[in-house]
Amino acid sequence: MSCKIAAQMFTLRDFTKTGKDLAETLKKVAEIGYPAVQMSAVGCMNGETPEISAKEAKKMLDDNGLKCIATHRNWDNLMNSIDAEIEFHKNLGCDFAAIGGIPGDKYPGAEGTRKWLADAATVIEKLKSAGIRFGHHNHSHEFKRIDDPRGCVENILIEEGPKDLLFEFDLYWIEHAGFNCARIIERCHGRMPIIHLKDKEVAEKNETRMAPIGEGNMDWPHIFPACDKAGVEWYCVEQDQTFRDPFDCMKSSFDYMKSMGL
Repeated sequence: MSCKIAAQMFTLRDFTKTGKDLAETLKKVAEIGYPAVQMSAVGCMNGETPEISAKEAKKMLDDNGLKCIATHRNWDNLMNSIDAEIEFHKNLGCDFAAIGGIPGDKYPGAEGTRKWLADAATVIEKLKSAGIRFGHHNHSHEFKRIDDPRGCVENILIEEGPKDLLFEFDLYWIEHAGFNCARIIERCHGRMPIIHLKDKEVAEKNETRMAPIGEGNMDWPHIFPACDKAGVEWYCVEQDQTFRDPFDCMKSSFDYMKSMGL
């Protein structure tokens, strides 16, 4: 397999609130063995007057031998301040921008999804002209059944979206929605440069929860080959909730994935 492993900084968001925190966290991530990160929910880089700029973050990444392979950005900023977003990604050395989800209040249901696709066309084209790819990150609600021939919002995105609309699939949420990861992956060959993954374990009283990769029940021996066949470039570990030290969780996921030959 040719894929590489990255750490989604959202998992470590409580440790990125200041510049000092970010520097220490990136050092720990590199020491675990991760060669790359996704810069999302990094507190010291957010707000109107961020403590750490994209250029400063790039230097921190370089100092730790890390590459930024993706971001999650605000949709309104992408729509209304695309030049600033392009500059941000250039300064960060990142060629993939994604959104964490379509704003449901502005683009509800099937009709809203198709309106978003129309609006996204300009954003995708402007990013592409600057050498930046664009992707959509799912949760489970995009797979909820709707009164539409496509059956669900995600099917509309997959089947009606332009070829340059890429997918940053979160495999946990696909499984949570009751779908088979490998089947979804097979449908999107060449459109998934980066995926998000965490495991799903059974906790108390039949409840399920997020877990480090390899500590739950997701079918990784079949999922990983399907991803490789479909052209996935980066496996990005994103454990939204951790039930022990998050750095330990990130290490456990990394070690398991390396043991699987990634």
